[in-house]
Amino acid sequence: MSTVGTTARRGAGFLASLLRIVGLVIVAILVVHIVFTLLDANPANFLTQFVGEWAAMFNLGLGNLFTPAQPKMAVTLNYGVAAIVWLVVTTLVVRLVRRIA
Repeated sequence: MSTVGTTARRGAGFLASLLRIVGLVIVAILVVHIVFTLLDANPANFLTQFVGEWAAMFNLGLGNLFTPAQPKMAVTLNYGVAAIVWLVVTTLVVRLVRRIA
């Protein structure tokens, strides 16, 4: 087996792992935002604001996909769909990178 092939596989494996971690962090941010919303976390708190700002950046434009009357339901549905999309896309991309290697 060639050294170049082994190095390329290791590099692809590292890239796949890095992509998985990034994707899971994004999903975690979205889920934490949903939890903070459902538990009525203090909106003036730094952590709540920080997570909310990042979640808004990662919601893929789905922040107003569903518009139920209850605001908590809207956040749960919209950010939940975004989290699922991120998880599916991350899984597919990681599998693709590993398969190419």
